[in-house]
Amino acid sequence: MDTVPAVDHRPMLTLQQATQLTVRLYGVTLTEISTLPSYNDQNFFLVTKEDNKYVLKIMNSKESMNPTRMEVQTLAMSFLHQRGVPSQIVVPTTTGKLMSMEEIDCGQGAQTYCVRLMTYLPGKTVAESPVTVQDLYQIGKLAAVIDTTLKQLVSPNLDVLQSNEEMWSLSNIPLIDDYLSVMDGDPLQKVIKAVVKQYKSLVAPRIVSLRKGIIHGDINDQNIIVTPSANGRHEVSGVLDFSLLMIDCYVFEVAVTIAYMMMENPSPLDVGGAVLAGWESVMVLSEEEKDSLFLLVLGRLCQSLVYGRYNVTKYPDNKEYLLTTAKSGTLLLTKLWEMGKKNVERKWFTDAAMFIDK
Repeated sequence: MDTVPAVDHRPMLTLQQATQLTVRLYGVTLTEISTLPSYNDQNFFLVTKEDNKYVLKIMNSKESMNPTRMEVQTLAMSFLHQRGVPSQIVVPTTTGKLMSMEEIDCGQGAQTYCVRLMTYLPGKTVAESPVTVQDLYQIGKLAAVIDTTLKQLVSPNLDVLQSNEEMWSLSNIPLIDDYLSVMDGDPLQKVIKAVVKQYKSLVAPRIVSLRKGIIHGDINDQNIIVTPSANGRHEVSGVLDFSLLMIDCYVFEVAVTIAYMMMENPSPLDVGGAVLAGWESVMVLSEEEKDSLFLLVLGRLCQSLVYGRYNVTKYPDNKEYLLTTAKSGTLLLTKLWEMGKKNVERKWFTDAAMFIDK
């Protein structure tokens, strides 16, 4: 029996298609267009003849099947922007729509993609910038400000943000088991299995009692934009990508932020305390939340490594971007696991308690 080839949900517009789409929907004349990196969507950097800069974001066809979810993401970005968070805002089409569902053929039959035009935020990603511990404190603080601000978000459709089905939610770490075959032959597989096993026995039973709310869900080193300020420090000039916005545990936001901020940092063990101190200047963690943090950070590293490797088997052409975290993530996971929970927690919590935001 012939197997049906899997549908590639990623938009793969040419520069010409993206230009025509932008002109038709937004009525602007472009002087420059180029592609920006993305995990499984498509982003274009645009400059208009008036020298305005934008990002054209085309969501993959799978996520585009849930336009209500994208409406809530768009609402959250606008809500945060109005309250001083440097998030992108969406530019309406010539007919006043914040998003447009477009049927486009990218070479393997027409699929429907959600298209939005967003403001461009200047600066460089954390991954490209030599951030200080003071910068990391500010990033931790901003993550908590985002989540506490989102407590006031009102919409009849917030239930679309429930995270039960989301493979990237830290409540779904046991799903890693279903993808572990991609790590066959890799000594790291043993560590990942052990992390998942400990998570199941130590963290999973207490998730029902952890505080929950709307979280960004993906505060990583590619999604935080910074600009240089005085004394080698940086200011956060942008928070990108609200596609993993979900109702989930607040401590998950801290764990995701710590995991990704460690990735490219030359002193990864100094990251946790600074991020935690920043977060706790806004929202203090309970003992139960703190006790879960180590395995949650390791769980996100495991998700990143396993799902990155799995997606390379599906999308080999995007290998470089999908495996961005592979080398540093492997070293980090191995190091943290060898150090053990007590030693890592002692370092994080001591640093956080002694942290002074100069």
